[in-house]
Amino acid sequence: MESNEAVGLVETVLFLENEAVDLATLRRITNLPRDVVSTSLQALEEEYSKPHHGVELVSFGDSYCFAPKREHWESVRYRYGRKNDRRLSRAALETLAIVAYSQPITKAEIEALRGVSADGMLKQLVNAGLVRVVGKKDSPGKPVQYGTTREFLKRFHLKSIAELPKLGEIERKKFEPDE
Repeated sequence: MESNEAVGLVETVLFLENEAVDLATLRRITNLPRDVVSTSLQALEEEYSKPHHGVELVSFGDSYCFAPKREHWESVRYRYGRKNDRRLSRAALETLAIVAYSQPITKAEIEALRGVSADGMLKQLVNAGLVRVVGKKDSPGKPVQYGTTREFLKRFHLKSIAELPKLGEIERKKFEPDE
């Protein structure tokens, strides 16, 4: 298969899928080798970064999808963003920030940082698909630990958790539990 055909095939799959598609799935659907899929993704990313396109290729870890460019989103959000535009309360955003910057983290650790119960906020964030259980802490009672999800990365347009804004010294201390 020629390079342009491979790029077109990968583009077609990404266009037809409703959710982000990981590299292994792209390889399986297209029956193309890993390097050809990777090269095709790079070509698509380059092409869709040009200003005349209204969408861009975005990645979340090793998954890819097309999404509206940020500069166009405000213009079309009233029609297309209602189902995804569930605003988070200040308390939910605060809890989400604690999880994002401190993961893996337990409910008790979140409560120690926030000073209030985290039950409702964690339930809301789990139901929204932004937070998930990532394991159990090796301590008495084996409390559940939480972390962010691929949906969190997608919603905040991050490729990985490493792209979170860096915290200054004072801000970083806010995410450390009192001793």
